[in-house]
Amino acid sequence: MNTFSSIIFAMVLLGPAAASAQVKVLMSGGFSGAYEQLVPEFERTSGLKVTTGSGASQGTGPQTIAAQLARGVAADVVILSREGLSELIAATRIVAQTDVDLARVPLGIAVRAGAPKPDVSNVEAFKQLMLKAKTVAMPESTSGIWLVNDLFPRLGIAGKVNVKTTPRGSGATGMVAAGEADLAVMPVSEILHATGVDFAGNIAPEIQFVQTFSAAVVAGSAEIENSKRLIAFLTSARAAEAIRKSGMEPVAASK
Repeated sequence: MNTFSSIIFAMVLLGPAAASAQVKVLMSGGFSGAYEQLVPEFERTSGLKVTTGSGASQGTGPQTIAAQLARGVAADVVILSREGLSELIAATRIVAQTDVDLARVPLGIAVRAGAPKPDVSNVEAFKQLMLKAKTVAMPESTSGIWLVNDLFPRLGIAGKVNVKTTPRGSGATGMVAAGEADLAVMPVSEILHATGVDFAGNIAPEIQFVQTFSAAVVAGSAEIENSKRLIAFLTSARAAEAIRKSGMEPVAASK
């Protein structure tokens, strides 16, 4: 076989392997608005295929990202709250020093589309809104855990608010859209891209919980370098624009 034939033969062998290279992502809902805008461009410019699964950042259910990794669900990259990522790091599920903060987002109020928007501009208004609502929906992940275990006790309303939690933020907005909850308290980024709800505003600064969403490479990944390429793209100047449009603030841009 001559040199030219050898080169062509090698290209035939390598071509399918290169074309089949892909990065598997497990992510929570908070970053999905920006992510869904950015992934097609990353695939086009990198030549890599990205497949995406979903899961909650924290909690006890079987669909949390931690639970999925524990039972062997394949993933190269995780994108979730910094609190959830810290748990994965402690459980040695993450490649050391690959964790990167992507964006920050405050908590806001979602109401059914077309419904009057309540006053949430101060602490007392928020407190009374929680007490008067027949049902308050929230994710049972990081933000919901903080609201129930930290903020409500601090405001003296623990056990006095009729809370309905859902495994994912989309479930909380879905309850509001369907009239099954008066409102939802959750990351603003998950409200802005939900159907059937309107954004009523951020909760008061004095009681605000600004959530950080982070990314990292999963231990055991066979696509470590390609995973790092995806994470680098999500922290790029191009990504910052999409992150802002999704209601979040890019971390890289604020440094």
